[in-house]
Amino acid sequence: MKKNKSVNYNKILSSNISPSISIIAPAYNESLNIIENVRSLLSCHYANYDVIIINDGSKDDSLEKLIAAYNLIPVDFLINEQIPTQPLRNGIYKSTNPAFEKLIVVDKENGGKADALNMGLNISTNKYVACIDVDCLLIEDALLKLIKPFLEAIDTKVIAAGGVIRIANSCVIKEGKLLDVNLPEKMLEKGQILEYLRAFLLGRMAWSRLNGLLVISGAFGLFDKRIAIDVGGYDINTVGEDMEIIVRMRRYMEEKKLKYKVAYIPDPLCWTEAPDNYKTFISQRNRWTRGTIETLRKHRKIGFKRKYSSMGTLSYPYWFLFERLAPIVEVLGVIYFAYLIFNNEVRWDYTIAFIALAYLFTVLFSIAAVISEELTYHQYKKKGTGFKMVVIAFLEPFVIHPFILYAAIVGNKDYYFNKKKRWGAMTRKGMTKA
Repeated sequence: MKKNKSVNYNKILSSNISPSISIIAPAYNESLNIIENVRSLLSCHYANYDVIIINDGSKDDSLEKLIAAYNLIPVDFLINEQIPTQPLRNGIYKSTNPAFEKLIVVDKENGGKADALNMGLNISTNKYVACIDVDCLLIEDALLKLIKPFLEAIDTKVIAAGGVIRIANSCVIKEGKLLDVNLPEKMLEKGQILEYLRAFLLGRMAWSRLNGLLVISGAFGLFDKRIAIDVGGYDINTVGEDMEIIVRMRRYMEEKKLKYKVAYIPDPLCWTEAPDNYKTFISQRNRWTRGTIETLRKHRKIGFKRKYSSMGTLSYPYWFLFERLAPIVEVLGVIYFAYLIFNNEVRWDYTIAFIALAYLFTVLFSIAAVISEELTYHQYKKKGTGFKMVVIAFLEPFVIHPFILYAAIVGNKDYYFNKKKRWGAMTRKGMTKA
């Protein structure tokens, strides 16, 4: 925050030579939120950008709503097909209203999120692409802040940048703008807020300083389009395309022996709707597990290899040991512990001390994330919110973590035995409107 105080974002905003950006937003059956969220994307404080909405074969009335709300008409549009994708369905639309001149809507056959993003890469004529979930709410100055690492780089090429994702459940939103930030009532939603604080304010911040980030959230990230196309675009055969493309881009730069960086902005740039029921939550975490397995297997060549610098010797081993294997080790540990209890072979003094230490370390880490939020961006300003989050820190290991563990084990089973490739449903309730 101190570093950013010296940045004059108005100069970037007013400059006609600011780097050009295309916001690519795939949409599948997003009728509930699509008008509000497109309005949010069109309200960015940035001089040189456009918005490309990819309607990926939606079966609801998403396209009809967009046509009516933004005065869209079909247009002839030359597509530079550098990456193979599913074909167009009804074509490409632009608005007759000059107020929406930045908007391009593409209606194509369904091919999945990765295929839709590849269509966006083909259509974009700008230098950078910001890939975002259409159900997300983008903060107005998000592009200004996210382009900053690309502008600062001198002898190192920034190939991608990401920012903090926040949970919008129970927040008040009107006309694509966040009006009021509220803490949800459900334990599951509050637990996810705490989890996001840990991941984005502590975990990814540290990996960024080590230039070891292997993932930028699929909810919102900015990429060098040329590099993304050179590596072949998004992989349509994985459910973890957001992680896979970052690993592939990094691998490409390592093998070319080019100096590069994956940057991270600690500012809250994007708000998204999180699962509010355990069925959807487990389905989401199941997909995350399968995506991690697919990426690590596909790029196993880089693992533990000095040739790939910190990515091979630090990032990959960490992800393999502490993300990939951790759920399996934990379950095996529980089973072995049950075996020891059954055979009366437990030293309870050591056992209680060890469990207490592990539990308190987990709680301490969560409290550190809450304090970091309170002392920096302090998005949850309502009285008593910080105390409530500390209480959640003590409860989360018992009421949230077991479901994450269960989802990870089921994800492993689905990957190895069911060869499951589906994304899994994410039912939207719609963000709270004023």
